[in-house]
Amino acid sequence: MHATAKELPIIAADILARLRAQSPRVHCITNSVAQTLTANTLLAVGAVPSMTIAPEEIGGFMQRANALLVNLGTFDAERQDATEVAIEAAEEFNLPWVLDPVLIDRSAVRFMNAKKLIERAPRVVRLNRAELVVLTGAKAEAGAVAAYASAQRIVIGLTGPTDLVTDGARLATIANGDPLMAKVTALGCAESALVAACLAVERDAWCASAAALLIMGVAGELAAKRARGPGSFAVEILDALYALDRDMLVAHAKVS
Repeated sequence: MHATAKELPIIAADILARLRAQSPRVHCITNSVAQTLTANTLLAVGAVPSMTIAPEEIGGFMQRANALLVNLGTFDAERQDATEVAIEAAEEFNLPWVLDPVLIDRSAVRFMNAKKLIERAPRVVRLNRAELVVLTGAKAEAGAVAAYASAQRIVIGLTGPTDLVTDGARLATIANGDPLMAKVTALGCAESALVAACLAVERDAWCASAAALLIMGVAGELAAKRARGPGSFAVEILDALYALDRDMLVAHAKVS
């Protein structure tokens, strides 16, 4: 029986507990701007990051990983080669992977790469509204997003002022977060890595994606209460992720 949106706060709390108990390893092919925040975000929730993009090393790292993130933020030739090796390894070891098609709305080359990568069957695509419109050719509306997710047999995690998560059949909206989250570079990239971490401990990709977005959104709200601006917020959100517990997550969740 499929989980429903109403059940997501409890499911997210359980997934967070599993993250801390199992310490899954997430290999991240990500952009140079995002590496530090991504690694620290994973560590804050109990996961273990790895970041190498050396093709000769990736196979060994992937053999010990539990999930993969592919982020197109600085998709240079070296990262393109690394991505191919990493996805082949994910296929060989049957590992879930997440695609974050950063700024495909700004680059035709990047857009074409994203289209090809979706054909490799990522479990989840985490992106913003501008990226989604370019990727799907449709408006960022619930029905259109659900139709695309169903057609591609993937989960879409659409982030913004209100997040939307759909696998085509199920849809959840998450109203957690704070405007300061848009003032810290690479926070969305780190959120995609968190989706991958949740996928490592939860086979239902819709539940895993919604849990990650809910965890980050609640942590963002809690961090904003203590932050003085973007600089302190970048530190506070790591502390909030680290301190987040079941009761806090369930109490602050805004899911429908």
